[in-house]
Amino acid sequence: MPIDFLQAADTVAPQLLGCVLTHAGVSIRLTEVEAYLGAGDEAAHTFRGQTPRNAAMFGPGGHMYVYLSYGIHRAGNIVCGPAGTGQGVLLRAGEVVAGEELASRRRGPVPPHRLAQGPGNLGRALDLQISDNHAELGGDDFQLVEPGNMPEWVRGPRVGISRNVEAKLRFWIPGDVTVSRRKGRPAP
Repeated sequence: MPIDFLQAADTVAPQLLGCVLTHAGVSIRLTEVEAYLGAGDEAAHTFRGQTPRNAAMFGPGGHMYVYLSYGIHRAGNIVCGPAGTGQGVLLRAGEVVAGEELASRRRGPVPPHRLAQGPGNLGRALDLQISDNHAELGGDDFQLVEPGNMPEWVRGPRVGISRNVEAKLRFWIPGDVTVSRRKGRPAP
């Protein structure tokens, strides 16, 4: 059954694991994501309401929210939930399964398992642009193919945030080498 992007972000997030997202000549199998739950989630970009920057997150599920992180990295989220709820799933890491040479040119000299490891690196590998904000999944620019079988997954606290840090809204495929590492620790 296809993913219903009108569901809550924490329901959609684990369903995205193992999916292949294609954009700008590169395809990435998603191995790590984080759910952000809107007004009730202090870590969400939408916690304080709608702004011009986060407006895409308030659209209906199944669209992209692309933003500039730390002023340098373009990160991508898949919007979830009904219009107006401000929910999304941050694309944290994945394995480049097509377009590796192109992803390598965009990322520079890194090992293949690190090409899309971390939200900014994944965004660079896919060549996400602010102009991709609001783009529809399944449209001309973004295709998402679901796996035949959902992979095993685990959940735990999100990383790289300072609010609502203990919420177990990070989902990943255990043992996958592309999953982000916490500073000073091996991958989970």
